[in-house]
Amino acid sequence: MRVTQSMVAANSLRNINKSYGSMAQYLEQLSTGKKITKASDDPVIAQKGMYYRTSLNEVEQYKRNLSELYLWMDNSEASMDQGNKSFQRIRELMIQAKNDTNETTDREAIAKEIAQLKEDLVSVANTQVAGRYIFNGTSVNTAPVTSDANGVVVNSENDPYLVEVSRGIQLKANADPSQLFSQELFNTIGEIERELSEDDMDLDSLLQKFDGLVTTFSAERSDLGARYNRLELLESRIDNQEVLAKKVLSENEDVDMEKVYTDFITQESVHRAALQMGASIIQPSLVDFLR
Repeated sequence: MRVTQSMVAANSLRNINKSYGSMAQYLEQLSTGKKITKASDDPVIAQKGMYYRTSLNEVEQYKRNLSELYLWMDNSEASMDQGNKSFQRIRELMIQAKNDTNETTDREAIAKEIAQLKEDLVSVANTQVAGRYIFNGTSVNTAPVTSDANGVVVNSENDPYLVEVSRGIQLKANADPSQLFSQELFNTIGEIERELSEDDMDLDSLLQKFDGLVTTFSAERSDLGARYNRLELLESRIDNQEVLAKKVLSENEDVDMEKVYTDFITQESVHRAALQMGASIIQPSLVDFLR
């Protein structure tokens, strides 16, 4: 086959253009840090990237759900602690009221303090986080306890407020209000107030009943603590999943900067050599030889 000057020039230019393309690709990878910038660059990497990114987004959503759970549980624990302090004070006052040396005015003062503690328990039961009641099940927009001149009324819902923390796994965020701030609890505290106005008090049975309600309260608080421990374990697992998801996504899409830079320098050297060789072959013409 006869090789002409035009064939040599065309092949040389085609290879130089390919070299430019390779250099441009390396430059783009160095600039973006990514192996591809559009799906057509490598459909396999693009498809895997969509799957890995979906998995990462899912894990990040679960982390946001965990934050919501922490918010609910931390506030629930703080409220329960405040409620427990009120219970302890009520019990102390009941023991104090049983002393025969108390005058009528002393018992009235104790009754007034217990009334104030009852109102404090109402406010604890109506604790809100971000405008939502945390002790009313799924009815987060309705106060579970109301108080007026006629007394305290409990209208709490027991449906659990569930939050998804992993695929197919839900964790209850709220404590059971029926075990914490029941109608029986407020009725018992009301009976204690009325009993203190009697000359012949009998607080023993009420104290026993009150202690039973406090025990129920403490059991629900322990249940919240157990769920909090599980939440911390779930957080650790999801953190590991996030690290792995980011690692897989990075391995699929991110370039090895050192390798790409080395390849770019090598390609640049090859390109310069091709330009020099092409110039030495293409430039001479018949006129050059006739001089």
